[in-house]
Parts: sequence; structure tokens; C-alpha cells
Amino acid sequence: MRDPYEVLGVPRGASAAAIKSAYRKLAKKHHPDANKNDPKSAARFSELNSANEILGDEDKRKQFDRGEIDAEGKPRFQGFAGPRPGAGAGGRDAHFETFSFGPEGQARGGAGGASFEDVISQMFGGLGGGRTRSFRGGFEPEDVGEPAGRDVTVPVTITLEEAAAGGTKRVHLPTGKEVDVKIPAGLVNGKQIRLKGQGPPGPGSIGDALITVTIAPHRLFEVDGANLRTHVPITLYEAVLGGKVRVPTLGGAVELAIPAGTSSGRTFRLKGKGLPLDGKTGDLFATVRIVLPDPGDPELDELMKKWRDHKPYDPRRDMK
Repeated sequence: MRDPYEVLGVPRGASAAAIKSAYRKLAKKHHPDANKNDPKSAARFSELNSANEILGDEDKRKQFDRGEIDAEGKPRFQGFAGPRPGAGAGGRDAHFETFSFGPEGQARGGAGGASFEDVISQMFGGLGGGRTRSFRGGFEPEDVGEPAGRDVTVPVTITLEEAAAGGTKRVHLPTGKEVDVKIPAGLVNGKQIRLKGQGPPGPGSIGDALITVTIAPHRLFEVDGANLRTHVPITLYEAVLGGKVRVPTLGGAVELAIPAGTSSGRTFRLKGKGLPLDGKTGDLFATVRIVLPDPGDPELDELMKKWRDHKPYDPRRDMK
């Protein structure tokens, strides 16, 4: 996978807000639903989600910047420290000094050096937690554990409707298998679902698959914890005279009563129309905005001129 900074088009010093903004903008642009005739859109969208999973998480971003994980979130192998500079054939290295053998075959390092047993123990102990034992004056690894299978992170994007109601999602695993993952209602961004034994196999065991969920941007709603926010366009006469308007919710449209004299920007709270979270359900906050007819209307223009000339008012008086 490409560098996540390159995928989101942000510099390495970008703020968390800039990263979030870049992700939302690109996610809307490349969402498969908006590019149904582009077979590559799903791959681009998946790449964006994987990049956001790294950079959108403060701890993972720091790990990536330090080189501890790669662009897929997998740990990087650091390797063994090499010999000390200047040590070579016939030279003295800090890890390999002179050795002598005691009566029981134990190797002891010379002055200032680590023993051969320490070196072997460190090497095998670091790999498998094993020990060494002596045999005929030498050493062999004892009980060296086999490396276990590692866990693997699998990014999955779900719709806001799926996050609210739950359901089943078909997921393609790195092992080549496809499984149906149960999505519980009330999932939030970054939530992980562990699939035991579905990760890459190792000689000792099989790792797990960690399904990391991302909620795709919605064209109508913005997620704010358990709450949802949306904008509702209203006409000028609805704002002045009042009326009832239909407002979309995840469970279907409902009617909202607009009081007479409602200004643009006023927010109404629809209780229980948000997302389920921790045994409770959030609310939907609907902010109205007045939309004038397009194209303009000459009669409305004349009415506004008369109003301006005979009934002027200053809505910005509190800003002086």
C-alpha cells in the first residue's frame, strides 16, 4: 500500500483536523455509490479507509512516523544489531570475546566480554523464549518456542444505516477466504471485531483477523457521537408564516413543525432519532436554512424593495 500521507494528500506535519477534512473530502469523491461506472472506485475507497485508519488514530500515526509499523499497520521487523564498527577478522567484538571451558562445559567470556552462552541465550530467547543447555562442552537450544501466527487488521467500510441497525457484511480476508461478519447495531468508527483463528497461520498457531470498521460519509447526515446532524432547506414563506416540513431520518421521514418567524440557522432537536450507543439512542439535530427560489422572482424582488424602503430593520445591531 502507498504511504498514507500520499494517499490522503497531506504533509507529514498536518494537523488531525486537516487529516479528517482531507479524508472526508476524498471519501465523498471516491465513494463507490457515487462512481458506479468506475470499477476502480472501490479499491481507491478502500485505500483511503486504510490510510485514515493509520493517520486518523493518534497512536498508530506516531507508530508509523517512528517506523514501527508499515502503511498497512503491520509491525516492521527491526532485525538484530550488527557487529560493532571496526570489529572484523581477528578483531575483538563486544559480543564475542575470548572463551574458556570449565569442568562442566560452561563457556565463560574473557574480561570485559559477554559469554557465548549469553549470546546464544539472547538470540534464541528473543526468538522463542527458549533456553540453552550444555552438551559435551557445547550448547544447543532447549525448548525454543515456535513463532505464533500473527494478528492481521482488515479494514471494512459500512454505511451509516448498517452502523445503526446492524446486519451482516461479506468480508474478504488476506488469507483468501470470504466470511460473513455480524455487524452489531451501534458500531462507531474505529471499532474492531475479532475473528478468532482467521488470521495468517504460523508454525505454532493461527492468528486472528481484526475487522476494523469505518463508517462511510453520508450524503444527508453527519455523525456526532450518538447524535446525528442534518440541514433542512425551507422556503421563505415557510420561515415567515410557519408550516410543516418533512425531515429525513434513518428510520424514515417525519414531519417537523416550523414556527412562524423562524430564522435561518435555527436548530431543532428530534429525540431518539440518532444512533444507538451503550444502551441509549442519540438524537437528530436538524438545522434549517432558508432557500430562495431559483431563478429569482420579480414579484418577490418588488416586495423586498417595498419592505426595505418602508420597514427596514437591522439584524446585525448586536455586532456593533
